[in-house]
Amino acid sequence: MGERVYGKPFEIRVVAFDRAPEEREAAARLGRHLDGYRIGFDLGGSDRKCAAVADGQVVFSEEVPWSPGAQADPQYHFDGIQDSLKRAAAALPRVDAIGGSAAGVYVNNEVRVGSLYRSVPRELFDTRIRRLFFDLRAAWGGIPFEVVNDGEVTALAGSMSLGDHPVLGIAMGSSLAAGFVTHTGGITTWLNELAFAPVDYRDDAPADEWSGDRGVGVQYFSQQAVARLLAPAGIDLPAEMPLPEKLERVQKMKAAGDLRARDIYITIGAYLGYTIAHYADFYDCATWWRWGE
Repeated sequence: MGERVYGKPFEIRVVAFDRAPEEREAAARLGRHLDGYRIGFDLGGSDRKCAAVADGQVVFSEEVPWSPGAQADPQYHFDGIQDSLKRAAAALPRVDAIGGSAAGVYVNNEVRVGSLYRSVPRELFDTRIRRLFFDLRAAWGGIPFEVVNDGEVTALAGSMSLGDHPVLGIAMGSSLAAGFVTHTGGITTWLNELAFAPVDYRDDAPADEWSGDRGVGVQYFSQQAVARLLAPAGIDLPAEMPLPEKLERVQKMKAAGDLRARDIYITIGAYLGYTIAHYADFYDCATWWRWGE
């Protein structure tokens, strides 16, 4: 929170109420542009997605498996993203702008913290990963190139789809992403890392393997949740099977009408129902509630 996110030591100060700093919040109206020739990408823990859009119409869309969390070489990340961008660009006469989302904390396109880069040594992170998207922008001739947290993009997409705001957006994948669109339609600079915010307050709640935090959202709204519910549902899959493959197996079983797989979805849905009420204590997500009725 200190050095890595804000570039200065994290401090807690006790002051009189009248000496407390004034609240300062910024909201940016990123996105919502569909004109011209654009590329959008999303970097997940088990796959990267990329799409090309021509005046609002999708002309290319692709999902490519990858394993960024296990890769210590920063070049792996650069090459993977660049490969997806080039494949999307091949479907367009030119590229006017590129927008992306990824798990982690991004400040003005700079990578501060991200589980995608967990295996990269700190020195290489600072020299190669921190400015990764600046290097990619340079490789594309300096065209507009914006990257934000994947949760913020989820919230923005929800706001565009609903034609309304405020919106709390959450995305369940290899982790849990979250973002918020304000009453004015902008995304915030908040650290909406609900993957690591608690939703289960039991002392023996499951611990996240990366952060060490117990009972947090990633354990209940991601591939990890599906894997942990396999045994209670009576589904036996090899322990060594990767999480994405376990999820795919459950999805196929659900599509085939397997009631055990259905029970996993129902259980995660129950988690979500209780958790949305909890999130509403902190976010004004009235639009989400209207949509969910």
